[in-house]
Amino acid sequence: MQIDFHHGVTYILARMAGFEPRDAHRIAYSAQYVDDATQSGVIKFDNGAMFSRISSAHKLLDYRNLSELANHHVWLPFHFLPGNGNLPPDQNPPGTFIDKLICRPNSPVAQDMVTEAIAAATKPYGLHRLGITMHVYADTWAHQGFTGVNHAINDVKQIFTGNGEPDRNLLDRLVSYFITEALPLGHGAVLGHPDKPFLEWSYINGRGEHIQRNNPKDFMDAAQHMCQAMQRYRLQDPQADVPGLAEVDRTLLATLFQSISDEKATTATSAG
Repeated sequence: MQIDFHHGVTYILARMAGFEPRDAHRIAYSAQYVDDATQSGVIKFDNGAMFSRISSAHKLLDYRNLSELANHHVWLPFHFLPGNGNLPPDQNPPGTFIDKLICRPNSPVAQDMVTEAIAAATKPYGLHRLGITMHVYADTWAHQGFTGVNHAINDVKQIFTGNGEPDRNLLDRLVSYFITEALPLGHGAVLGHPDKPFLEWSYINGRGEHIQRNNPKDFMDAAQHMCQAMQRYRLQDPQADVPGLAEVDRTLLATLFQSISDEKATTATSAG
């Protein structure tokens, strides 16, 4: 997902969840900051204090994407949260270690992450942590099926449009890119397809599986769960029975996700 969702939609969902404008802005700003924080290093303050900040994003072909350490510190925790095969953290999915790392929408691991953010609601940094959590949580829908390390599972053999025809436009764009070993990282092999809310498409993954993607449906599911998470945050109860989006708001968002197809609206310089 890009700035249109991580900032714009997150702000709207926070307001729909009952947050005042100032707090909703803080949540949305923190969510977008995850994509904007491409720099790391030490900050020195006038009083002599120092703070070592980390980057939570790299550009698609940033040389740091070749570093396994960078992948584990950036892509895995902030953009491709390991889904553990949709099992609780204390269980192992069948297959190899990579099956634990593949991102899955609203996985038990993601739900635990949201619970921890709600538990920190009374902390001074509570809203900032909630915003960061909402970024990672939303990306579990957009980035499902991919993983934040260099692995063959991220290879894409063929890409198709919503009507099942080969996506020549995307294939031509891929040819124009400088192809490096960083491409099997995350969803680099399909560029921004997972981040466009209006797109329906499919692809053949590195295991030869035909994967169907319906971004409007996935984005709506993400929006509903995010709204519920923020409603529970306000109640400081991760198990609270909350409604999420009102029907009129759900209908409006669904219409916008499907009808706004301006490529520029979903463009950002850093990770999705």
